[in-house]
Amino acid sequence: MNLYQPHLMSIEEITDETPDIRTLRLSFQDAVVAESFDFKAGQFGQYSVFGAGECALSFTSSPLRKDAIEATFQTSGKVTGAIRRLNAGDTIGFRGPYGNGFPMEKMQGKNLVVIASGMALAPARSLIRQVLDARDMFKNLCIIYGARSVPERIYRSELQQWSERPDLSLHQCVDPGGESHDWKGDVSFVPTLAAKVSPSPENACAVVCGPPVVVSLTLQLLERLGFSSDALYTTLQNRMKCGIGKCGRCNVGPMYVCKDGPVFSYAQLKSLPPEY
Repeated sequence: MNLYQPHLMSIEEITDETPDIRTLRLSFQDAVVAESFDFKAGQFGQYSVFGAGECALSFTSSPLRKDAIEATFQTSGKVTGAIRRLNAGDTIGFRGPYGNGFPMEKMQGKNLVVIASGMALAPARSLIRQVLDARDMFKNLCIIYGARSVPERIYRSELQQWSERPDLSLHQCVDPGGESHDWKGDVSFVPTLAAKVSPSPENACAVVCGPPVVVSLTLQLLERLGFSSDALYTTLQNRMKCGIGKCGRCNVGPMYVCKDGPVFSYAQLKSLPPEY
């Protein structure tokens, strides 16, 4: 079997999250592959447009829903530009899943805190959706999300749905200067909002997704609040390259992020060089 040969998927639906961020809903064209395919929240896949190349994207749908998978991308280069030009009904290449995932079994029966900034809500969304699909297996769910401005928030309709659910708490913020006249959330940065919320570390795990500076400051904050470093997780999905540890471009110290990650505990990150 050729490790680089992609499966063919059809684009079922396209959702524009912002002017340059889009979510694809995809289904396998091969029924046998569709039946056997499985993934974990936190894993990623390689998506290809023939003649343009491929790029790594996190799964954003729930692993418990088998009818289709979803991936969210931001238009930023040749491949994502080519994906952007595709329409519903078009074919896209896919290979995966790759990497590890969030330790969902370890998280069962615990309070969960999910903190995300901007586009990084995408990998966290898969975990959140799995928790909501198996709600009785987890305790309290606290979501803290921030973006640079009101229009740059992704999954806005879903955020509204989450805000109306009685079985979770949602806290949102936008950066100073990014608010609008009808914005009712906080005007602050994600680590500042997390400090204001001050989630309890009792019987809890936390997942932090975002730019490196946001992740670093937030993980340090949570540790000061009493979270143990092995109960804190993040994902280095922005370092993904080939996906199978062949190109060597995702290594951090002795780790290949595509094989040993992209999900790491804070305890693991502390043992890595400070380049992550």
